[in-house]
Amino acid sequence: MKKSRLWMLAAILLLCGMTVSSCKRATKEVPIPMEENMTYFTPITDVVPDAILEIRYYSTYNFVGARVDGYLEPLALLTKVAADSLLAVSDDLKQQGYRLNIYDAYRPQMAVAHFVRWAEDLNDSAMKPYFYPNVDKSVLFKEGYIAEKSGHSRGSTVDLTLVDMSTGKEVDMGGVFDWFGRESHPDCGGNPETMEYRPNDTITATQFENRMLLRQAMMRHGFKPLPEEWWHFTLANEPFPDTYFTFPVKRW
Repeated sequence: MKKSRLWMLAAILLLCGMTVSSCKRATKEVPIPMEENMTYFTPITDVVPDAILEIRYYSTYNFVGARVDGYLEPLALLTKVAADSLLAVSDDLKQQGYRLNIYDAYRPQMAVAHFVRWAEDLNDSAMKPYFYPNVDKSVLFKEGYIAEKSGHSRGSTVDLTLVDMSTGKEVDMGGVFDWFGRESHPDCGGNPETMEYRPNDTITATQFENRMLLRQAMMRHGFKPLPEEWWHFTLANEPFPDTYFTFPVKRW
């Protein structure tokens, strides 16, 4: 009888051990996929508190004409290292009398997919007069205005302009954010390398100088410009050059 009880007790202990082990396996945390990991990011205004946010894709004033998928809050996110570099830019420009005005920063992949769907719908041209009056929507893919991936989704790219602290108004850059056309190129009106203005009928010498002011400040602090957009800059040593993040724009 005693042996029978001992065997029964051993069986119960074994069963309990298996149950606990199973529970531990069941509750083990599943690693977050890298593209969904927000821990490397920060809201820009947590690092650069006096930055102005004009998040166009949270609004309806953009080339799509609607709030873009993935923008759940009017917030600008960047990787922490990119935000730290942007703080250096801000400090530099504040000494010259300017504040940063942010149009866009991290852009989730779902937003890029929204752009692609919009571009494929050739019947939707509601915002053409405001952003692409001289470009046929059918060539947006071919000419590189819309693509299936964006550097913004890697988390270290920012679209921005300047605000004059003495007037509270945006600095005149000779063109609007997200304008599809040659006029948005940094070399429209001059040579960005030498900062020499070339007289033309597109932008004035002052407008070209303003573009160069922003460009030079960004480059001094580790950002590289884009040849097609005066407002677009990416951290040269971006921490995630091969990761396209998917989490939405929101504070966590």
